[in-house]
Amino acid sequence: MTVSSETKIAIFHQKAIRKLIYKNEWWFSILDVIGALTDSPQPKTYWAKMKDRDTEISQPFPFWEQLKLKADDRKMRETDCANTEGIFRIIQSIPSLKAEPFKRWLAKVGYERVQEIEDPELATKRTRALYKAKGYPDDWIEKRMRGIAIREELTDEWKKRGAKQQADYEILTAEISKATFGVTPSEYKKIKGLRRENLRDHIDDFELIFTMLGERSTTEIHKQEESHGLSKLKSDAQRGGRVAGIAKTQLEKELGRPVISKSNFLPKKIK
Repeated sequence: MTVSSETKIAIFHQKAIRKLIYKNEWWFSILDVIGALTDSPQPKTYWAKMKDRDTEISQPFPFWEQLKLKADDRKMRETDCANTEGIFRIIQSIPSLKAEPFKRWLAKVGYERVQEIEDPELATKRTRALYKAKGYPDDWIEKRMRGIAIREELTDEWKKRGAKQQADYEILTAEISKATFGVTPSEYKKIKGLRRENLRDHIDDFELIFTMLGERSTTEIHKQEESHGLSKLKSDAQRGGRVAGIAKTQLEKELGRPVISKSNFLPKKIK
């Protein structure tokens, strides 16, 4: 099984639906779709009953497959997923007033993927527009977009140099983070009060800058030393992170305060 993308989150009627690129198209978590359409507290049970009733979808292929998606505990777990065509078939068996709006939403998501294949810049434009719609300032958005590009270059290097599994990427990312900020990404999220949210969408300018510095330094070390294998990549990640960590420590001395803060971009709770 070849999966070419990490888990992403799409939103339908304020419900999160996990998706990833597989075979060059979007595949969606069936359980998330069922939860969004039915508001069932137990979508797994609902899905099991659907398969009992409808023998055509009772087994994987051609309508669905098991792919690894990131779960609430941040671990990659086998999850029943379907592409746009498969989801259309599955939701035929779901009596929901949301079914038709969901079909339109799903068609739009699929069409956008086709457009992005033909014009890769569209994905960047849509990401920038999404951040803008969420109220992020323009200067932050530009840094975030640059950070995304730097991150993609780094993961491309990891893939070429022997890191094949998502778990490998998480290990290497944690090494850079520990050397830069003194905490792993999961510890960092706890500081900011985050759960399923993307940490990088909730860090400020300095945090973004030092994240970029650590990852860009690591990429350059890989290239310079022609590194290969997880052990060597891990050592490089520690070194690249230290470059950013030293710069961060110096800035903290100048400012008289830590760079890491509890602040985030979560919606403010109304008291």
